[in-house]
Amino acid sequence: MNIGLFSETYYPEINGVANSVYTLKTELEKRGHNVYVFTTTTPGSPEHEHNVFRVPSIPFLFITERRVGMFYLPRLAHVIKKLNLDMIHTHTEFSLGIFGRIMAKELRLPIVHTYHTIYEDYTHYLTRFKALDGRAKAFARTYSKVCCNTVEQVIVPTAKTKDLLMTYSVNKDICVVPTGIDLSKFDRNNFSAEEINELKYKYNISPTDRVMIYIGRVSQEKNIEEIIEAMPEYMKTRPSVRFVLVGSGPALEKLENLVKKSGLMDRFIFMGSQPWDSIGLFYQLGDVFVSASRSETQGLTYIEAMASGLPVVARKDKCLDDILVQGWNGYTFTNKEELFRGLDQVLFEDRQTDYSTNAIEKVKKFSTQEFASQMENVYMQVISRDRGICKRVVYDTKRI
Repeated sequence: MNIGLFSETYYPEINGVANSVYTLKTELEKRGHNVYVFTTTTPGSPEHEHNVFRVPSIPFLFITERRVGMFYLPRLAHVIKKLNLDMIHTHTEFSLGIFGRIMAKELRLPIVHTYHTIYEDYTHYLTRFKALDGRAKAFARTYSKVCCNTVEQVIVPTAKTKDLLMTYSVNKDICVVPTGIDLSKFDRNNFSAEEINELKYKYNISPTDRVMIYIGRVSQEKNIEEIIEAMPEYMKTRPSVRFVLVGSGPALEKLENLVKKSGLMDRFIFMGSQPWDSIGLFYQLGDVFVSASRSETQGLTYIEAMASGLPVVARKDKCLDDILVQGWNGYTFTNKEELFRGLDQVLFEDRQTDYSTNAIEKVKKFSTQEFASQMENVYMQVISRDRGICKRVVYDTKRI
């Protein structure tokens, strides 16, 4: 098949959507398909990229590390018309997604859409007054519904997102296909004790420290503030605990100031953004991955952490239903007491449960190969349906 992927974000950007599109392209090409990515110009992108087309872009007004591209580029449209595409797959509801929809209509191609982001969790970037936030959330729900109801097939990474879209009155078929990750990238056997210890030494982490780690976007919707605010009480009687945060974002300065006010700067390490190619090593600094995020669709960092051998202690969320088993590979919490209890079990008290081995075992099903296989089956089904072919390709979501 010849497949066109339209996305606002792509490698070398570090986020869930960029990783998903990059992984999908790579794995589909291994299966013999021709895959073309249409995305935005990105600072630091490789000079030569195979079948990647970038449109001029500017930073998004309220989220400066995100970019928005042109809605339609005639010269690129001319190129697309010569590619003999069989399928268009959009990964954004905005400029590049609109471009993909225009091309699908002009070329009379089937179009599928992956709904990656729960936009009503991000309206605080658009509204400066709480009184307007309700209207912004209502618009986000309506816009999401319209985008999903105007494609042949909707794809979501978790049942949580599917259930949400159904409350939006999305009436198109919705299938659950979790994004896969390159599990080998996070295999702890890739990293020697020497290079892990060198990294710890660089950041003044003692071999006896018990390290909580968060890796990801540092923003309001990730709710990191909840964990930081609980730390003075927790760390007061647990002197070996340190909290490492890897990543950047609009809330970084606020969180650093919050830590300064607590008087615990020596117990926190803000490492900022790190190169994606070496992020697997940074996971090895931790003893437990922590998150209080309320905005995850799939929670890829949870899967990455588990693939790295880390148990997870995270705020209870439906996206965790299929990956976190309470007391086996981590703990969920809904309040401060449960957060403390989960951390204590993993870091200090429970020496009988092999959280690390259990975490690795739980996420084996999220391989990139399985991801591409399921997506390929979705494409074949939609193409068959579009061409009026009676034979139906069956994909088994129970395997997810």
